[in-house]
Formats: sequence, C-alpha cells, structure tokens
Amino acid sequence: MDNPAKNVALEHRVADFPTPYWAKSIAVLFTEYKSQSSGLSTAEATGRLQIYGSNTLRVGGRANVLRLLLKQFLSPLVLILIFAAIVAAGVGEIHDAVIIGCIVGASCLLGFSQEFSASRAIESLRRGISLTAAVIRDGKEQTIPADRIVPGDIIKLSAGSLVPADAVLLSTQDLNVTEAALTGETFPVAKAPGISKPDTPIDGRLNCVFTGTSVRSGIATALAVKTGNNTEFAAIAGAITREIPETDFARGIRRFGYLMTRIMLVIVFVVFIANLLLHRPLIDSLLFSLALAVGLTPELLPAIISVTLARGARVMARQGVIIRRLEAMENLGSMDMLCTDKTGTLTEGTIRLDKCVDVQGQPSDQVRLLAILNAGLQAGLKNPLDDAILAEKKETVLSAYRKLGEIPYDFARKRLSVVVAQQDGAQLICKGAVTTLLDICTTAKAGSVAKPIDAQLRAEIDGRYQRWSEDGIRVIAVATGSFDQQKTPLDKSDETALCLEGFLLFLDPPKAGVKEVLGGLRKRGIGIKIISGDNRYVVAHLAKLVGLKDARVLSGRDIASMSNDALFAKATKTDLFAEIDPNQKERIIKALRRANHVVGYMGDGINDAPALHEADVGISVDSAVDVAREAADVILLRRDLDVLMRGVDDGRRTFANTLKYISIATSANFGNMISMAIASLLLPFLPLLAKQILLNNLLADIPSMTIATDRVDPAEVQRPKRWNIAGIQRFMLCFGPISSLFDFVTFGFLLFAGVGVDAFRTGWFVESLTSQIATMLIVRTVFSSWKSRPSGLLVATTAPIGLVGISLPYLPFAETFGFVPLPFSVLGALLSITVAFAVALEMAKSWFFRHERKHSSFHRKKLR
Repeated sequence: MDNPAKNVALEHRVADFPTPYWAKSIAVLFTEYKSQSSGLSTAEATGRLQIYGSNTLRVGGRANVLRLLLKQFLSPLVLILIFAAIVAAGVGEIHDAVIIGCIVGASCLLGFSQEFSASRAIESLRRGISLTAAVIRDGKEQTIPADRIVPGDIIKLSAGSLVPADAVLLSTQDLNVTEAALTGETFPVAKAPGISKPDTPIDGRLNCVFTGTSVRSGIATALAVKTGNNTEFAAIAGAITREIPETDFARGIRRFGYLMTRIMLVIVFVVFIANLLLHRPLIDSLLFSLALAVGLTPELLPAIISVTLARGARVMARQGVIIRRLEAMENLGSMDMLCTDKTGTLTEGTIRLDKCVDVQGQPSDQVRLLAILNAGLQAGLKNPLDDAILAEKKETVLSAYRKLGEIPYDFARKRLSVVVAQQDGAQLICKGAVTTLLDICTTAKAGSVAKPIDAQLRAEIDGRYQRWSEDGIRVIAVATGSFDQQKTPLDKSDETALCLEGFLLFLDPPKAGVKEVLGGLRKRGIGIKIISGDNRYVVAHLAKLVGLKDARVLSGRDIASMSNDALFAKATKTDLFAEIDPNQKERIIKALRRANHVVGYMGDGINDAPALHEADVGISVDSAVDVAREAADVILLRRDLDVLMRGVDDGRRTFANTLKYISIATSANFGNMISMAIASLLLPFLPLLAKQILLNNLLADIPSMTIATDRVDPAEVQRPKRWNIAGIQRFMLCFGPISSLFDFVTFGFLLFAGVGVDAFRTGWFVESLTSQIATMLIVRTVFSSWKSRPSGLLVATTAPIGLVGISLPYLPFAETFGFVPLPFSVLGALLSITVAFAVALEMAKSWFFRHERKHSSFHRKKLR
C-alpha cells in the first residue's frame, strides 16, 4: 500500500527541481534565453560564444597527452620490467637498474612521440571538414560553422541536416528525425512543437531535437537551448565511442598480438624456472626472463600501426582524400567491391535543364513556370535538379505568387508539393518521379483541355518516358491540383486527383575519363556496381557509356519481393541496381558483405546514409549533406573517381607497410625466442644480459618506425590487401627458424673461437642486431632486394643503427652495457655470418612467395 506521507514528501522534492526546458512553453523559453523568432544579433551571438564556448565536445588537450603518455608505461610488460628494476635496485644492482630504467623510458617515449604525432595529424585533418548549420541571425537566414551556434539561436533544419544543438521545436512540416545515435531507435521519429512532461525520458521528448541526430524528412525551425558539452549527446559520448566496432584488421592484429604474447610469456616462464633450477642468480634470471619477454613481444605494433596509418592519411590528404577514421585505411586497401551512385560520381553532376515539355512532348512555358514556382518556393531538401530549374529564374516571377504551404520531399513518395496563391485562387504544384506521380494523376493536360488518363494515354506516356530514359535523359513529372485555402493543415492526403501538366528533361552526361578510371579500378581487382534511384533505362544507358557492357540489372521492385537469402544469391551477379530506395541500398551492401566482399559505398545524399553506415568503407564528398558526411569514413575533396583510385593505391601502400613490420617483427622475434630459450638452457651462462636485450630491442625499434615511409612495389597495389593471419603464421614458421639456425652458427663459432663470456655476449649482440637490420631490408619486398629500393629515411636509419651496433663494443662507455672490444678477426667472421644469413634469407624469400602465390591461386579457384 502507498504511504501518503511518503508521496507528499516526494512531490515536494520533485517540485523543488527547476522545470526542464522540454516542459516549458515557447514564450517562457524566449524570455529565459532572451531570444525571439527573428533570432539573435551577430553581436549578441558573439558575446554568448565567449560565455558558453564553442559548440563542440571538448576534451582537455593536456589530459589527452598525459593519457597517451601513461598508456606507454601502463603496458603489463613494461610495468613488470619497472618492478624488476626496482627489485634490482633494492638488492644493490643500482647500475643495472638505472640502465634498464633508462632504456625502458626511451622506448616508451619513442612510442609516445610517434603516436602523439599521428593523433595530432589526424585531428588536423578532421578539423578540415567542418559542419555548417543554417540559423537566423540579424533577422535573416545565414549559414555558419556549427561550432559557433549558441543557446538562443534560431536553427533551420531540413532533410539531410545533422542537428547541431539540443533544441526545442518552434515549427515543423512533416518532420521525421533519426535518433539511432542517441536512443538506439532505428526508425525515424515524428517530431512536432508542444510541451512534454518534466519526467519524460529523452526518447519521448517529441517537441525537441538533439545534437548528433539527423533529419530524415521534412523541415523545422527550432530554438537552441544546449550546446557543446551540455548536450545530451555529450553526456553519453564516451559510451557511444566505446560501441564503435573494431575493423577486421584491428581485430586480427589484436588477436595475433595476444597469441604471440601468450606463447612468449609461456616460454619466458619456462626459461626463468629452468635458470633457477640451473642455480643461476635469481635477480639475473628474473631480469633476463623479463627482458626476453619485452624483446620478443611486438610491443611497438600499436605505435607502428598508428604511425603508418597517420602518414598514409596525410599522403592521401594531399591527394584530396580525407580519412575521418584511421581504421578505414585498411578497408580502403582491402576493398574489392565498389558500389556507387550515379549523379555527380559517374556523371558530371552539373545537371542542366534541357527542355520543359507538355504531355505530348511539345515545349511548354507553362510547365517551366510551374517548375520554377515549385523549386523556388520549397524550403526543404536542396538538390541539383532545383538548382538547374532555377538557373534562369527571374525574381519577378516568384514575387507575383504567395506560398501557402508545402509538403516536403521524402523517399517513399518521391515527390514534393507546394501550394501557391494568386489572384484567381490557390493551386497545388507537385513535381517528382514519373511513375509515382502518375499514380496520383487522374487527368493529363492536352493543350488547354484536361483529358482522363486511360490505358491508351498511359501507354503513350510510358512509351515516351522510356524512349527519353533510354537516351540517357532524366525525366521529372509536373502536376497540379486545386486547393481549398480554408483547409488547414496541408498534408499528404491533398496529393490526390492531380492533373499531369508535363515533364522536365534533364541532361547529366558522363564525366570525361570516367570509363578509363573504372577500367583502372577493375584492373586493381575492384568490381563496380551502380546503385541508383533512377529508372533502369537511364542507368543502363549510362552503364554502356562508362564501359559496363552487358550489365545485368535488378530493380527496386524486384528486390522488394526478395528474401535476404534470394538477394544474397543475386547481388554478386548483378551489375546495376535501379529504382532503389535507401533501405534497399543498405540490404544490397549487407548481401555483398555477406558474400565475403570488402565493400565500399560512395554516395552524398541523405538517402545514402544507411548504406554508408553499412559499408566496410563509406565514401562521400565534401559537398555532401551533413548526415552523409558524418556517416562516411572517407571524404573526397573532389567528386572524382580518379581521386578515389589514388586513395585506393595509397591505402594499399599503407596496408603493405603495416604488414612489413608485422612480418619483420614476427620472423625476427620468433627466431630470437627460439635461440635465447635454447641458449639459456644449454650454455653455462646467460647468453645476453637484460640490459643488452633491451638495448638491442630499442636500437632495432628506431628503423622500424620509418617503415611507414618505405616504397611499395607497384605489384602490391594491383590487388586488394586482406589480413591473413594464417599467411603471417606460415611466414613466421618459415623465416624464424632460419634466423635461429644462424644464431646457433654464431654460438658455435664463438664457442669454437674460445672467447670469454663478455666477448660471447658482445659477439651475439652484434650479430643479432645486424641480422635484424638485414631482415628489415630483405623482407620488406617480395622481389629481390636489389630490384626494390627502400625509402631514403629507412636507409638513413638502418645504416647508422647497423654501424652503431658494430662500433658499440669499441666506444668508451661500452663497459656500461657489459660489452668488450672484439678482435677484428672475430668481428669479420660475425659479419660474414650476417652476409650468409642475408643470402639464405633472400633464397628462402623467393621460395616462400612463389609457394604463397600458388597457394593463393588455388584458394581463389576453389572460391570460384
């Protein structure tokens, strides 16, 4: 039973809280925010910007730097090493503890400097793609950077807009908002002005729109009330970021790293226990085992990937391709299927209104006038067709008419209506796709007379429409209807019993050179599919012009009747998808991905957003609508597939350089792991001291950081790159034992030469480091090393590090690391072993990659 006293107390506590903005009237909000329907003045907005700050999600830069720095030191292996150094210092081994601490610190700072530089580079690229918003300032509509919006601004929204601030709706027309980013609700939510209850959860505040959501259809005016870090989006931004799924490449890297680390830690543990059983000193055994773990673990892998991808992103930016998410670099290199829309991508994008004709195909000034009124008075979705219609508009034409209302465009109806008033009454003017508009027309204008649309007239219209389409002409229909000015409000039910007035004929020719570019993409192993909302005849005509001959077509009507399994079976065999709606685009992308393709989708409209989200790599252009740019992983600064092709090449080069480090690290580390593990058990002393292992690791890491700059063989960009963990393991099992074999040759020589313990360690240090340098220069290419030149920076780091390794025993501070000068005869023999190792590595590489090509060819045939 309820407790009345408790309920009264609860009501008092609720009453103590201030009323939230969604539960207040517009008049109260205008007063509180000192705003009005004509918006703020520029001076007032500037002042508020100083008070409220930029409309962005701000995270302190210093905190980011500290977090990134701490990340380097919080690696489990590094923490264990620091602990071991503290233990060594505690038992009097101050000298070794300091050296180990310095080497660990230098290694961490190296990784930090590279990752910090990479993060700054990507952040600067992202800032180059700024969102804009339409607001009313000084009594007129203006477009401003979205980060300059302040509480009290009046925001204008239309289909395709990203909502730039939390706002209360003032007026709407068929407004539907996609709130999936905020609430998880996948279907658009209808919004309208009003007042919500104070305790209404966010998904129930239908009188508000929120930062990070997008307008699916309709238009609206809203009062901004919360910006920046005060928005609802900011409150859950951290959770949203964590929910972003990792790419297959990142997941493969992580799993491979874990696998290597587990194997190494097991062996290191065995080596530590074995050394204790051999009665070796506890501290020496502990430091050796832990240093072995660090030296054998590819701990630089995250930094190498960040540096390589960031450099690739900078290179691509110079080519006109902006990477919004670094993970997309791998997918761009892996992409083997490109789905693209038609307008502006394969065509010039500068659509030209060629003719305005009546139902019988004769030029008509009346149809032109109706088109100008519809395009000039609508306030919703901006599009190239309206721009083409209004290219020759006269302001005097529009000034003679008064707009009474509008039914905004949406992708289900595929049409747009406005109601205009003039002296002799009101008229509804509708323009849209021919097939959907004909469905709501009952008559058609023949001269000055409206005739009923019977089967014969409909067949004539359809035949004329098909002939135009087959010639590559895009056709839009125009119709009119009467409207009662007393009727309010205007809605979609008013689009009935219309009279077809005529057609607008648009030309959008294919881009010059697009045929050659598509051929270049196909040569690179990328299949091309066109997905368009246009009718099948226009799409088929364009496909022939751009070199897609004998293309197989699937229409949206066909797809609507298909199950997902049926679409999966058809999608890979289809070249052209015509008359497609936004949800069908998403289904097509899903079907292609299910067929194990890495799919890129290129689009720039609001109807492309679902497909851009679904694709492995979403590609858009800088001039796209906000929601498309936000959904994309890659932004092209020019509408040009040639730019994209260069981006694909750069993506593949970046991927190739990433795989180089993985190949080098796994083969060298695996070989050293075997060598050190066995040597520590068979030799009467530790083969290397902990500080020597760590120094070797640090010196080898320096040239590794320059792999991002390395040249890539042209053949490496001619086919899609995919993460292949089985191939990496085969590489490791092939080249690792070769490294170990020459390590044992080195051990045998040093023992046969009768050198002391310090000289043995010094000799193996020199051979181990020079062998790693040789591995880096040989494994970096599938071709003979002398046929593929490394980058200047890679040479500039490997050569000095090699010289440092050779000369280190002869330097004054060599004793600090436990090194002693080697007889020149011994040094010459060690360098000879390294040369022999390089020759063996070259021969093994030739055999391995020849075998891998046969293996890959066999699997491709099996897949077919």
